[in-house]
Parts: sequence; C-alpha cells; structure tokens
Amino acid sequence: MDDLEREIRSLADLEDDNDSSDSRSSRGGKKSKLPLINTMSVETPNESGFHHSARTCLERIREALLHHRWQEAAEYMACYPQMLEDMTNGTHSQYKELIWRISTEILHHHPNSKLQDYNNIYERMKHSGIRHYLMICLEHSFHLLLNGHIDDAKRQLSVAESWRCGRENAAQHQRIKLTQAYRSLLDYIIWCDKKFTHSNTEYPSDSCHNQDMHNYFRQASVNLKEILKNPGVWDSFILSYVEMLEYYEDQEEALKVLNDYAYDNNFPPNPNAHVYLYQYLKRHDASEKKLMKVLKVLHVLVPSHELMLEYSFLLLRSEKKGGTQKALAVLLEMLDFACWRSNLDVWTRLKAIIQKLQLQEDWKDVVAGEMSGRKDWWPALHYTSFHASKDCEENPQLMEVKASLTKILCPDLTLKYSAGHITSGEWT
Repeated sequence: MDDLEREIRSLADLEDDNDSSDSRSSRGGKKSKLPLINTMSVETPNESGFHHSARTCLERIREALLHHRWQEAAEYMACYPQMLEDMTNGTHSQYKELIWRISTEILHHHPNSKLQDYNNIYERMKHSGIRHYLMICLEHSFHLLLNGHIDDAKRQLSVAESWRCGRENAAQHQRIKLTQAYRSLLDYIIWCDKKFTHSNTEYPSDSCHNQDMHNYFRQASVNLKEILKNPGVWDSFILSYVEMLEYYEDQEEALKVLNDYAYDNNFPPNPNAHVYLYQYLKRHDASEKKLMKVLKVLHVLVPSHELMLEYSFLLLRSEKKGGTQKALAVLLEMLDFACWRSNLDVWTRLKAIIQKLQLQEDWKDVVAGEMSGRKDWWPALHYTSFHASKDCEENPQLMEVKASLTKILCPDLTLKYSAGHITSGEWT
C-alpha cells in the first residue's frame, strides 16, 4: 500500500514517453524538488459536480485499500474510469496511470479475481492511448507467465517489440530493449522445456526436435547477446545465454560473455558476475591460478562471501610466497562479520592456516600484525563467556577449535572463553 501511495503522489512528475528530450528541455527551468500536492484528491475552486464526485470516489477507493476492503474498492473502482472522459487541465494521462495502478492492485488482492479480469484491464489500458504501453505489456506478460501461459506471455512481448509511438526517444528505446530482452528470456524458457523433453525422449537424435530447439536458441541469443551493450545488472539474462552456449559447446563465446560481464568497466560493480565466472571456470577445470584471479576481485568486493573459504584454501595450497599469510588475512576478514562467527569450517580452516604459519620463524609477528587492529573489538565478537556457553551447548567441537586459538590470536589478553568461565546466569 505504501508503494501505491508513492505512485499516486508522484503522478504529476511522471516522464512522458511521447515527448522528445528536446521538447522537454525547451520548456526551460529546473524541476522543483519540493513535494507536489496530488491535485486529483484536493478540492479546487469552482469545482464541477463531476470532479467533486470523482474526487470523492478516489478518496473512498484509497480508504478501502488502506483497510484491505478489496470488494468495496472494486465496486468504487468500477465507477472511477469515467475520469477517462475528462479532458480538462491536462490530467487525462494521469487518470489512465492511476486507473492502471489501482486496478491491478485490487486484482492482486481480491479473492475472486480471475485471469480474464487482468486481461481485460491490461487490454483496456493499453488501447486507451496511455503513454506507458510498453510497461503495461511487460507487466501483463509477467502475470501470464506466473499463471503458466508462456506462449501468451511471449505473444504480448512480441507485439510490444514492434510498437512505436511518435518519435522514439531515449526512454522509449530503453524500454524496447528491455522488452526484447524479456521476450528472449521466454524463448530460453521454451528452449529449456524442449531440452528437458529431448533428454527424456526415446529418440534423442530426432533431427526435427533438434532443429526446433536450435531455432529457439537462435531467437533467444540475438537479444541476450545484445544486452551486454547496455550497462546494467543482467544476471538472469547472462546465465540463460551462457547455459545455452554451454549446451552447444561454444565455450569460447560463453567465457567471453562472462569475462565482459565481470570486467567491463562500463558495468556497475557486481559480485555475482565474478561468482558466475568462477563457477564456470571451475566447471571446466580451469587452473587454480585463474580461479584465484577471479576470487581476488570478489574478495575486494565482498570479503564476507562464502567463496572466500575456497579462496583461502587455494591460497593455502599455492606455492606463491606470502600465500599462507594472505589466506590468514582472508579468513580473519570473514570472521570480522558476525554471520561466520559460529561456522566450524571457517574456524577449522583458520586453525590449519595458523599451523602452517607456525613452520615459519616469524609466525608470531605475522599473526600479531593481522590482529593488531582487532584487539579492541574482536574478543567481544568471538570470545566472551556468552559465546563459550552458547558454543559449549550447541557445538562443542567449535568451542574446542576456538579455545585452542585464544593464546595465539590474543596472547596479551585474558579471555573468558573456556569451560571454566561458564557459570549459571553469566552472559557477559
């Protein structure tokens, strides 16, 4: 409901897709950053009876929505579309947007809503000249997809792809690209269904079925490949494209796509891009050097990521000088985050790293250097009598590993992390 209210309040400031950027700039002046009053729900001087009734109706709809009285809201909403006949004050398009948003909100929650009800409201709003045609088509296709009507959803997006209204501006161009990408994603879903059928058929080498699958692959790949030309976060699209490339054993193209997605500076920093690249390299038995190169970047972006456990393992195995010390730093950074505080695997790996470090003469200096900035807060995060009691009760093996590291990690401190410090009611 809060989202809907924000939509309603911002109607006066919506971007008009039918206006070119030049025409908008010619209006002159900067837009005010002050909050705008929703003029559609405020009484105005010389208000006609029609506008008074419409404003009252909108207030009743809002009240019903706030209290989740969906049937009452639907009954009022049946009357409100009369505002589409109002051509005054330049608010015609705003009423269309309002009717679209509120109608779908009611249908989402109404216990007796049917798919045909959604189809009716979407089709009515699409053909009323609304400037958000592309976004309505996209939303309509999502709803059809959620209800299992994949072919109908694809048909909606195919129609939207060819839709044009006036001179195409930047916003309209972006939405067309988005529509094309989602249509390709539906082609991928159909391709997956056919692949599943193909793998379970008695005639896996059927040329007709293979050709049908390949046709969907080609349709999907055209726009999924193009998506990389538009900076953004496109995880689902990239994964879909890579899966199809792997199926057809085009490893070179798959690796190029993942590398571009991870390392192209035009894209926003995205930890998932490096995770996908790492997983791909691991699936194809890449060298540990290549794996560590990917995880090194991921460590900078998300030092608490679960793959840092694998990174520390690779560093521990590497023959590179300083690898063990780097592995120690990676594990300590993981344990700086409370989500890993009770993870036995992380603490066990930390103990193994320290045992390997102890083969060096300067191991105490190395550990002290890594712990120097943690002395003031690390014990409170990991080594209190509360943690001792909790670990003793839930995971005695974890307590044993942590207790064996107290004098190594904090040699100058007296810690209350041992069985002897656990007393009834002591949680300090």
